[in-house]
Amino acid sequence: MAMALDPVEALDRIAFLLERSLAPTYRVRAFRTAIEVLAELSPDEIRQRAEAGTLESLKGIGPKTAQVVREALDGRVPGYLEKLEREQGVTPPARDGDRLRALLRGDCHLHSDWSDGGSPVEEMGRTAARLGHEWAVLTDHSPRLTVAHGLSAERLREQLALIEELNATWAPFRLLTGIECDILDDGSLDQDPELLELLDVVVVSVHSKLRMDARSMTRRMVAALRNPHSDVLGHCTGRLLVGEEPRGGGGGRGKRGGGRARPESEFDADAVFAACAETGTAVEINSRPERLDPPRRLLRQALAAGVLFSIDTDAHAPGQLDWQILGCARAEECGVPPERVVTTWPADDLLAWTRERRLPSGLGTPVVPGRR
Repeated sequence: MAMALDPVEALDRIAFLLERSLAPTYRVRAFRTAIEVLAELSPDEIRQRAEAGTLESLKGIGPKTAQVVREALDGRVPGYLEKLEREQGVTPPARDGDRLRALLRGDCHLHSDWSDGGSPVEEMGRTAARLGHEWAVLTDHSPRLTVAHGLSAERLREQLALIEELNATWAPFRLLTGIECDILDDGSLDQDPELLELLDVVVVSVHSKLRMDARSMTRRMVAALRNPHSDVLGHCTGRLLVGEEPRGGGGGRGKRGGGRARPESEFDADAVFAACAETGTAVEINSRPERLDPPRRLLRQALAAGVLFSIDTDAHAPGQLDWQILGCARAEECGVPPERVVTTWPADDLLAWTRERRLPSGLGTPVVPGRR
């Protein structure tokens, strides 16, 4: 970074970079808390406290965050921010997937602090817009996933009202309504059909009984895909990888998984991807570093089946919204055509697809007319 930032901008950028690198939650929270504290002070008071050495006397401001504030007020790029920018600026995966990433217009899978995310809806939306998205879909969890504080029907209705209020002030950016809906054991969806009817995008995912036998899992997934409200099949194998990246990231995700690998669920991929092609349901290319789901062999198999794709972050914190480059790199490697990626479409085309299965010009005829 060549230019200095004001203290709040510097703290926000540090938190963003920590979230993007899956840093532990407590490290991110220190900077997010400092931002909240400074938001209550005038610029003059912040400067006076910095000069008097009393920033650390404020609850929520520690030595490291106070140092960032002082360096920013001195007109310098804080040293810690420079270090993070330098380390993440040379990440090899960021050099792959750039061509497809430049074509993306949105993200169909992100979470807020209404379920197991770590930040308010407003912050997730503002960050998506700042990253260049024209739209994004808020997909907090459905009620059965209690560990993730899934949304009851009543809470989901409250969230819809909030999104409507925010969109009135965010144009041209649009935050679309959605849910990550649990696929129950029998393949039904974990939310009232009347509410699913109101949503712009429904991501359906398996979160329980991931070791179910292959025949039962296949039957379960295909039944969900044939539900007229299903739009995107989320992280289809449910696998978790173990690598150099630590778990966590300021969004509550570090509370689950514990850094242990989880094998892929077993199912008949031919049958599942055929159901996706038949119903016009997109297969998610999940960009979370510990998921990268589906694996390349299944991604190529889905491509051969003729499905649509959705390159999503499954972000649980603002910095994680920058992970789409990882999914883009895998999609490019496997030869996924950009026009078959729903997250490259304008919002109006996306909604025509979710509601009527009407595809953009050049992609064919509707698969299931009159969907919703």
